[in-house]
Amino acid sequence: MIKYIRAKGIYLFVLVLIIASSAIIIKSICIKKSGGVEFVIGMSQANLTEPWRISMNDEIIEASKKYKNIKIVYKDAGGDTDKQKKDINELVDDGVDLLIVSINDSNKLTPLVRQVYKSMPVIVLDRAVEGYDYSLYIGPDNEKIGTQAGNFVINLIGQDKGKVIEVQGALDSSPVISRSNGFRSVLKDHKNIEISNTIVCNWQRDEAEDKVTQALQADKDVNVIFAHNDYMALGAYKAVYKLGLKNIKIIGVDGLNGENGGLDLVSKGILSGTFTCKTGGSEAVNYAMDILNKRSDIPKKIILKSDKITVGNVNQYLNNKSKNLVDNKNIVLGYAQLMSESRWRDANAKSIKDAANDASINLDFREEGYSQKDQKQLIRELIKKRVDIIAFSPFVKTGWDDVLFEAKNAGIPVILCDRSVDSDDSLWTCNIGSDFQEEGRRAARLLIEHFKDKEANIFELKGNIGSAPEIERELGFNEVIKDHHNYKIVAEGTGNFNLDEGKEVMKKFLNSKNKKINMVFALNDDMALGAIDAIKDAGLVPGKDIIVIGIDATKQALRSIKKGEMYSTVECNPLLGPQLMKMARLIMSGEEVPLKIVNAEDVFTKVNSAKEFKNRKY
Repeated sequence: MIKYIRAKGIYLFVLVLIIASSAIIIKSICIKKSGGVEFVIGMSQANLTEPWRISMNDEIIEASKKYKNIKIVYKDAGGDTDKQKKDINELVDDGVDLLIVSINDSNKLTPLVRQVYKSMPVIVLDRAVEGYDYSLYIGPDNEKIGTQAGNFVINLIGQDKGKVIEVQGALDSSPVISRSNGFRSVLKDHKNIEISNTIVCNWQRDEAEDKVTQALQADKDVNVIFAHNDYMALGAYKAVYKLGLKNIKIIGVDGLNGENGGLDLVSKGILSGTFTCKTGGSEAVNYAMDILNKRSDIPKKIILKSDKITVGNVNQYLNNKSKNLVDNKNIVLGYAQLMSESRWRDANAKSIKDAANDASINLDFREEGYSQKDQKQLIRELIKKRVDIIAFSPFVKTGWDDVLFEAKNAGIPVILCDRSVDSDDSLWTCNIGSDFQEEGRRAARLLIEHFKDKEANIFELKGNIGSAPEIERELGFNEVIKDHHNYKIVAEGTGNFNLDEGKEVMKKFLNSKNKKINMVFALNDDMALGAIDAIKDAGLVPGKDIIVIGIDATKQALRSIKKGEMYSTVECNPLLGPQLMKMARLIMSGEEVPLKIVNAEDVFTKVNSAKEFKNRKY
């Protein structure tokens, strides 16, 4: 009898579990299918105590109204990382099709985001996670915002001696670290300016008011207060006003619209300036729909533009935002390209030409010369022709201010394609390309994966000196290996991203027999393939005697990996044409475009190169 009761109890327990699970599944299915809903998106917000995050949610709500087939389920973590973990797990368990997450703590949430990404698309907003385990990141360049704020402080104080209070958000959060680093990197060379106090106010107005009041009571001799958001800047203003202090300039960040938003505070003269920091909410919804509808041209990162807003330009900025958009159907895009140095460049040019044709954009593609001087001449010809937009891949990183000023004065927007420049972003509109520094880091991680604790004597094959990929790939590579004392760059040479020059440089080094190497890091695949030819000509075995790592992931490199000659390659996607045409149309329609668009890219070794080889277009 007891056995019967126990068996019956177990049976009832299992039955209850099945019914409960079925209810959850049915509920999830009902959410998706009822009322024409095709996709359910989960939105995990770090907190809703900051106006900036409230604005992000408002943007998501507004953008979602365009799509009748989606439902968005919102969660608010209230600034609690453990609560956000629970929120994310609940959204996943409820069967959402895509997760948007605005992260509270990047380090603590990276493992969970990585896990979720294995089962569904993930869009990360504002604070990035470590690595590339997400579908898309959308956020600001916080270090650049800090740099802009630092330059503004320098302009406000001038040559006089001055004191600055820095009002930070949450301690050790990634935006605070990046903004502060950028801010201080600019001020450190100006000995007349002292950061006299740093106050942590957790993004909150009232906390800022209380702590700034205490700081000013202790030292009233302050010239500028830089607050990491406008909400805290308003708190700082209240403190200054309450104490009856004059001539203290206050700077914020966010530039939100509406009453007591940054734009309103600048208009009223409460703030001397603010720097816009878009939330990315509307972009997240639009890209979420592209991902769910399986669009192929999804980037990996969208870096949003930040504008400096002062009393002098706030009204113009607001007027520009309210302008009606006009669709320009007859766009003329001028492209200034030097003669091709590699297979990558050939594929890049073909992508641009094909995409222009598909988008019905009139392309004036000029390809001539081998130097910066030649490229500037091509740009000037396009300015003279009065094209609508100019795009180019800068030969080197510096020395473009003169020709960019000429384009700006002619009213012609400029898009940087593939490479970047060190000119101020007020001279160009958008940069489409790769994260070269991350490519260098990934190449270094591949080296560590192979050599582990063994010694690696490295020959570095560089591209054209002074170009963005040459500078930034080397920077990323050295950043990762600097703490590994068994890895040393013992020699280097310049192959200008060209196969034949790479081969010649490698041949000359091997013939010299000055130093022994067992690894070649080539900053592109063409030079890597040239180095492999030279290694074989020297009677050595590539992949055994000398390990070779390249960057680009061309079809020829994947073939070399299959053969066991090249160890690995880091992808640098040349197919930038579709994104270029999309940005050109948005610019000509009067819409604001991102500061930088970074392509989705992969790493290839013997494990996955054979599969990709069949589908490779370049």
